[in-house]
Amino acid sequence: MKRREATLLLEDGTEYSGWSFGAACSAAGEVVFTTGMTGYPQSLTDPSFKGQILASTYPLIGNYGVPVQEKTLHNAIDKYGIPLHFESDRIHVTGFVVSEVCENPSHFASGASLSAWLQKNNVPGISGIDTRALTARLREHGVMRGAILVKGTKSVTLDQGIIKEPVAEVSPQKLRTYNSGGKPHIALIDCGAKSNILRCLLARNASITCLPWNYDIRTVEYDGLFLSNGPGDPKSCGKTIASVRYAFDRGKPVFGICLGHQIMALAAGADTYKLLYGHRGQNQPCIEVGTKKCYITSQNHGYAVRAETLPSGWEPWFVNANDGTIEGIRSTEGAFSAVQFHPEGCPGPRDTEFLIDRFIKSMEQ
Repeated sequence: MKRREATLLLEDGTEYSGWSFGAACSAAGEVVFTTGMTGYPQSLTDPSFKGQILASTYPLIGNYGVPVQEKTLHNAIDKYGIPLHFESDRIHVTGFVVSEVCENPSHFASGASLSAWLQKNNVPGISGIDTRALTARLREHGVMRGAILVKGTKSVTLDQGIIKEPVAEVSPQKLRTYNSGGKPHIALIDCGAKSNILRCLLARNASITCLPWNYDIRTVEYDGLFLSNGPGDPKSCGKTIASVRYAFDRGKPVFGICLGHQIMALAAGADTYKLLYGHRGQNQPCIEVGTKKCYITSQNHGYAVRAETLPSGWEPWFVNANDGTIEGIRSTEGAFSAVQFHPEGCPGPRDTEFLIDRFIKSMEQ
């Protein structure tokens, strides 16, 4: 089969030539990299990657295919209607950049090749790229807008990859309830929650009410409030921040992860900022303040909390062992805490899943 030429273009004018796979179309987005060695099906369906072109630093991608139903390429779901193998019901990246793509996967759970799955979801990929050189450029200059331009297809501009309110595009439009009657009852503000968050909470018999990101929680009764992950700048989530401030006044336990961590910090009165290239991958080391214990964590975010802006009554909980950025905060006056990483990491590691148990216990107490 004749291969189709493609180009990855960055906003600084840098071009990388490669070969098209997946959908034969062009697409634009913010170019970011992930250091995970495995887990591309979960990463591509993570709502936190909304509007981004994802580059994998690991050289060979697609060797174990994609766990979809063979022939139909449909996602398998569990008894709650939650995807069994993915982090949402669709691919959220606008493009995928790899060094080498495997067209003939070999794995017992594979139902399709990565290329066929991307094509089904109208998402372009580009292979033959020196992704380590690309990563070095992004580390030096920071994340940039970019575009995958596939030869012979309709071109796109870099501006076409800009999404003003990415959270609004991945948050549910109405309330959804899982495991009604279970205990405790958790109100989950869904800014783009990964499926494994739901799986972890349901495995502990919790009842979950998923709320849109801008829902008025004053009308909701709950035992604890959970703030999910999601894409974009936390400062654009003004209505969510207001809801969290109200939750603080109620005094019931609040726990946040990823974007939820940043939103909780803003609600407490701290400030956030955009990182040069973010933390993305399943191998980010985080140290618990006061214990010197280091945990390997799964992360996907581009913003962080300014440690020096934490107000009285709040303290750093975890810090990143690589760059010293804040990875967790907690209140010294209430059952309010949050972490930047994913305790429910899917793919793993799951070293910090005990934090979810702590949240459940705080509601029981």
